[in-house]
Amino acid sequence: MSFDDAADERPFKTLTADEARRVREKLTMVSPWRVVGVQLLVGVVCVAGAWLLTGKASTAWSALYGAAATVVPNALMARGMTRGARSAVSAAAGFLFWEMLKIGVAIAMLLIAARVVPQLSWPALLLTMLVCIKVNWFALLWRGRRGT
Repeated sequence: MSFDDAADERPFKTLTADEARRVREKLTMVSPWRVVGVQLLVGVVCVAGAWLLTGKASTAWSALYGAAATVVPNALMARGMTRGARSAVSAAAGFLFWEMLKIGVAIAMLLIAARVVPQLSWPALLLTMLVCIKVNWFALLWRGRRGT
């Protein structure tokens, strides 16, 4: 008997409404708005760090723009994803739409960065973006710790 055969022999049990509610309560979810808020906070810390390390306003503005190029698209995504979907298909289509919009806005912001930020420092902008993006990994850790 193979593993697949054993898995097929287990009975399938439909959950009652009360059982389903208890399962949902056990699932830990991290609010996308919390992630966006922490990204914003981390971005502000990066801006302050850029200002303190270099003493140049242009570097701080570059870091601020890098934070914005991460936070603004993610806020759009969070807004779109926290709206209720009527079905699994519309939820999946909505996710694809908001994800493509998020990527498009981020790319557009990077393309116009040199025109928007005088004396742009690409290293400061990209480093701040990288640090802000890494907040998403911490969201996975937050989710994992709550469940234990």
